[in-house]
Amino acid sequence: MPAAYPDRLPDFIPGPGAMLFNSFEYLLLFLPLVVLGYFWLNRRGNDFPGKLWLVAASLFFYGWWSISYLWLIGISMLFNYSLARWLGRLQGRPARTVLTAAIAGNLLLLGYYKYADFFIGNLNHWVEPPLPLLQLALPLGISFFTFTQIAFLVDVYRGKAREVNPVHYALFVTYFPHLIAGPILHHGEMMPQFAASEARRANWGNIQLGLFILGVGLCKKVILADSLAVGADQGFNSTEPLLFHQAWLASLSYTLQLYFDFSGYTDMAIGASLLFNIRLPENFNSPYRATNIQDFWRRWHMTLSRWLRDYLYIPLGGNRFGPARMYCALFTTFLLGGLWHGASWTFVIWGALHGAAAVLHKLWQSLGLRLPALAGWLLTFLFANAAWVFFRAETLPQALAVLRGMAGLHGFADADTLRALANGLLEPQTWDPFEEAAYFPARQWLVLLPCLLLAWLAPNCARLAGSGNIANPGWPATLAIGLTLGVGLFYTLFMTNGIATFIYFYF
Repeated sequence: MPAAYPDRLPDFIPGPGAMLFNSFEYLLLFLPLVVLGYFWLNRRGNDFPGKLWLVAASLFFYGWWSISYLWLIGISMLFNYSLARWLGRLQGRPARTVLTAAIAGNLLLLGYYKYADFFIGNLNHWVEPPLPLLQLALPLGISFFTFTQIAFLVDVYRGKAREVNPVHYALFVTYFPHLIAGPILHHGEMMPQFAASEARRANWGNIQLGLFILGVGLCKKVILADSLAVGADQGFNSTEPLLFHQAWLASLSYTLQLYFDFSGYTDMAIGASLLFNIRLPENFNSPYRATNIQDFWRRWHMTLSRWLRDYLYIPLGGNRFGPARMYCALFTTFLLGGLWHGASWTFVIWGALHGAAAVLHKLWQSLGLRLPALAGWLLTFLFANAAWVFFRAETLPQALAVLRGMAGLHGFADADTLRALANGLLEPQTWDPFEEAAYFPARQWLVLLPCLLLAWLAPNCARLAGSGNIANPGWPATLAIGLTLGVGLFYTLFMTNGIATFIYFYF
């Protein structure tokens, strides 16, 4: 690994006009107009104009970020749709050959934009003169629409999917609620919903439920995740050695920021899709309550876990060829899953850590050993928190600096912090913790601790939605919807310094 080469290259950075899910352009203009246009076009019972409208709106949404990359997603869809049609008519070795070529083409496109500079930069450590970097900007959502189409090709090969209508295929790939950062979809779980007659008419129960889930996701993002980002950025960007409490503040802040940011995006995607009577799959199920690493990955980014299991772990052998092959397949799956997140050695290490933990968990199970639930939960959470340090850090030295601080290698508290705490104990009536923020970041801890309790104890969005109360007419549902959306919009307008990008837009 080259010592002088940065571990993580800059990825996609949206411009000031980006149509984020938490932007007013999206919430107050784009989404309402698309919903109204969809049901207006469907009013005569023919669903084709509505589907075409959604495709056009989705491409407009994608092109709003960078119109120069519309051709990329267009070529990707044309390539995969054409090969899928061909693949559906083949069997045996010719089918396997076409499938292999199609997957290779998708991976080459993804690799060129996402990993070319990473590999050139690492190669430059060994060659003279160094090769010039391509300086490629990461196209928005390329990882997600590539994985979605690879899954479709494999399902066609297995006889589980078939699509002859190019507009239907374009809708499956570009459907804007999931296009940028998932959830990762299967053709078989989406297109039957679009074909159902119920999808053509406005359903007020789905609209109420969708607005509520969208509002919850908005609050997660703008109130919780963006507030937690302050403590995470302060710690990870520090140029001074981190003390024990500073390092733990940084790591826990990012652990929670990532969860509320990405689950907030997914909630907003699920909520927006429900306005069209389309149910996207659940992607999070309170992952920080997991009692082991296997349980964690059944709860975290569930559609990615499903994709990795079905299209990587099982083809690598899964558990069909004995323990040794299973452990290799498991570790390789997590390693490649880490690399999928970005062109960085820190992502590779993060994936390797989770792969090693998954293998150890399987070994532990094979010996018939069990941990008490509380001990398993604590160990799983602490492991996930430590591994997220590599996920967040931009370089390996930055990750190791935070981990050294978490281990107390730079001390637990400095003189100023101890003096501030002593003043608080001796003269509590005169102590203002916010005046000592430079040494004892009380504001960040006051944000962090309630967020921990929410992640551990509060019912998740799927459970709230499953209760059925929000979809029922009446003032309780109206109040819940108004509060979540109103608080989120108010906070976005008056309490933030700008619209912040979702973390997974960079992957």
